[in-house]
Amino acid sequence: MALLSAPFARADGRRGSWRVAEGAILSAALLLVRGVGPGLAGQTVQAPEYQVKAVFLFNFAQFVDWPPAAFPDPETPLVIGILGNDPFEGFLEQTIRGEQVRGRGFQVRRYHSLDEIKTCHILFISRPEGNRPEAILAGLRNWPILTVSDADGFAERGGMIRFVTDRNHIRLQINLDAAQAASLTISSKLLRVSEIAAPRGP
Repeated sequence: MALLSAPFARADGRRGSWRVAEGAILSAALLLVRGVGPGLAGQTVQAPEYQVKAVFLFNFAQFVDWPPAAFPDPETPLVIGILGNDPFEGFLEQTIRGEQVRGRGFQVRRYHSLDEIKTCHILFISRPEGNRPEAILAGLRNWPILTVSDADGFAERGGMIRFVTDRNHIRLQINLDAAQAASLTISSKLLRVSEIAAPRGP
């Protein structure tokens, strides 16, 4: 299964090769799918930052298992939600357009509050909400939702995945305990190329 399916680079299943369009290489998961090694954790940002992060969000769907109850019926799409301001400027929709994972399509939804969330599988929590995540994460406790943000200390404070941008590289921090508490299973392939965050003490 091809992991990188953004408009800039698509896998050609017949030739097993990659063709690049529009001069951008969004290889956020290329090394991971080919088993080459830990390229994802230190991926260089060669396109605008939130374009790369959109591809990461799309690819997370292939490295996380949700409990059956997270999908009310076989037709339920995999929902990527954005809580707060949307920094992706439409690129998230471009990334998931026409894509499927395990036979399910994708859908992007935007929320201004937790009360609006009904069905969601991956939730990107924007700043400034991500800078004060405790109340939000408490409201989502035990929901089978993969929480993601680029806010400082997000994974240490109970979020599941944090994007860390460091000198034009994106690294991932994962709070494995938080994911397991929500009955989510994160693939060992993703864990191997990520930093496991130590939760902050009380």
